[in-house]
Amino acid sequence: MDQEEKDRYWMRTAIEEAKKGSILREVPVGAVIVLNDKEICRAHNNPIGLNDPTAHAEIIALRKAAEIKKNYRLNGCSLYVTVEPCVMCLGACLHARIARLVFGAFDTKSGAVKSLLTFPIDKFNHRFEIIGGILADECGKILKDFFMDRR
Repeated sequence: MDQEEKDRYWMRTAIEEAKKGSILREVPVGAVIVLNDKEICRAHNNPIGLNDPTAHAEIIALRKAAEIKKNYRLNGCSLYVTVEPCVMCLGACLHARIARLVFGAFDTKSGAVKSLLTFPIDKFNHRFEIIGGILADECGKILKDFFMDRR
């Protein structure tokens, strides 16, 4: 399996996790952290359920992975997330020292990679690969359907 196929595989896993969040009436965003082609953990948005504004899927996944690895540095790990990360989540990726960030749908309302902002990753001491648009239509549809149902 080449890297593009692996990225789609793990994004589908993140999509399944996003659907779990949707069932809980959370904004459906899912995240998966992978090291050496093996899943370390997964998470979905949960700020409402946890009464925590930082409980984005990415943050929860990074916390879980750090606990599992017994290290706040997640060197070599890839983070797959269904939606372009916000500034908070992108900063957390930077501090966790992930190797790759792979996201699905672009987010014009709060995306900090390209859509709303372009976070200056290249200005920091740690740099990581960023790939956007993997299964973007599927990831975006989950969000659109969720918000249509709420209206």
